[in-house]
Amino acid sequence: MQLDFKKLDGLIPAVIQDDATGRVLMVGFMNEESFHLTVETGFATFYSRSRNKLWLKGESSGHRLVVKRIQTDCDADCVLVFVEALGPGVCHEGYQSCFFRTWQDGAWTITEEQQYDPKAVYGGK
Repeated sequence: MQLDFKKLDGLIPAVIQDDATGRVLMVGFMNEESFHLTVETGFATFYSRSRNKLWLKGESSGHRLVVKRIQTDCDADCVLVFVEALGPGVCHEGYQSCFFRTWQDGAWTITEEQQYDPKAVYGGK
């Protein structure tokens, strides 16, 4: 069986889930090359659509994702990657997960504490 990279122009969604807690940390995209690098190195590697290049998660922050196991869906066009997150958070905005906002009373509300200062990690962005 092969993963189907054809449906989304060479990409597949990659749902990243904490192996210990089950919490969804982020969603990224992988092309064939980034998927193979993820398998070979044991660190989650993605294809950045905005930068149009491969992206090793944690290359600038040090907050890498150690792959524990990978599953695919019934159509083989999406992967679920169970990881151990190295560092206080995965989100570039300083949160443990990219899913830190909750829809409440008709608006998106931040519902968790920031885990680190993103300016200290990524610079003056």
